[in-house]
Amino acid sequence: MNDVMDKKKNTETADLRSMTGSELSDFFADLGEPAFRAKQVFSWIHEKGAFSWEEMTNLSKNLREKLKREAPLNDVRVERMQESRIDGTRKYLFALSDGNLIESVLMRYRFGNSVCVSSQAGCRMGCRFCASTVNGVARDLTAGEMLAQVYAIERELGKGERVSHVVVMGSGEPMENYDAVIRFFRLLADEKGKHLSFRNMTVSTCGIVPGIRRLAGEGIPVNLALSLHAPNDEIRKTLMPIARKYGMDEVLAACGDYFAATGRRLTWEYALVRGINDSPEHARELAERIRAYNGVVNLIPVNPVTESGLKEPSGESVRRFQEALKENGAEATIRRTLGRDIDGACGQLRKRVMQGEKPIGDL
Repeated sequence: MNDVMDKKKNTETADLRSMTGSELSDFFADLGEPAFRAKQVFSWIHEKGAFSWEEMTNLSKNLREKLKREAPLNDVRVERMQESRIDGTRKYLFALSDGNLIESVLMRYRFGNSVCVSSQAGCRMGCRFCASTVNGVARDLTAGEMLAQVYAIERELGKGERVSHVVVMGSGEPMENYDAVIRFFRLLADEKGKHLSFRNMTVSTCGIVPGIRRLAGEGIPVNLALSLHAPNDEIRKTLMPIARKYGMDEVLAACGDYFAATGRRLTWEYALVRGINDSPEHARELAERIRAYNGVVNLIPVNPVTESGLKEPSGESVRRFQEALKENGAEATIRRTLGRDIDGACGQLRKRVMQGEKPIGDL
């Protein structure tokens, strides 16, 4: 239980939302409480998404008061929410107990409600097209803080609606917070909690090869998305600093081994940037590199970040790129554009609020 008790050491409170059922049993045993208390609390936190001890009416008042002091559940709160008038996408800005801000996005699809969560407060990867990395990384999130994003959004959806898919694709590089992300997946899948299928979970990485290989051995068949964004190492290095450490051949090989170990089809995330990586020649080169792997290219017209100077390609350029991929044996889809009338892209709302700017949704 040491890894989830670090928060207690630092703040004198216990991080119960990050604990497994057996760890909760140990916690309540230390308090002199019977074993069934752990089952009650696990259900309240993970099945019902409770954010306060007052909700847990089957616990005694004295125990609830004690837990308020030793293990508060209000460590993540909604600071603000934007909702698109076009497609219903919701962008959430959450405030953590230490004052850090993180983002999550609710996306509505025909197949269900998908939530994109952050794994870190900020990001240090330095990708030019991403607003999350502008101010660097403040810290890793706990598994409980990641879960709280899902639970808070599901609570706001109300009765009759639930979160059916979760992607770890918000602020941060998940492989740099590996243990917490794996714990997050396992708790989300726990049959006594939300019991979400691993197959409805996705993790996105910019290409941390050791993390990809480690994930392949976890025995949890989550979907893997690779932020590729270039057909060769030369272009990739201009967009993503991580490319200087892990070349495309090494990254693609690790992804191929992940498919072999899990059977989960791969997704190549590709942000199209005008004049840099969006020509039919780039598409043909990309198809040649990935054709041997079982995956699909997800084309994303870049959402311009002021500091980067990168520009979005025309719709015709995007379609030509997709056609060139298909003509050369690579399957490709164009990501449905969501939340354009709000700060829908990763890191945008957090950056604006931190810099004292007015959010797009307020204009």
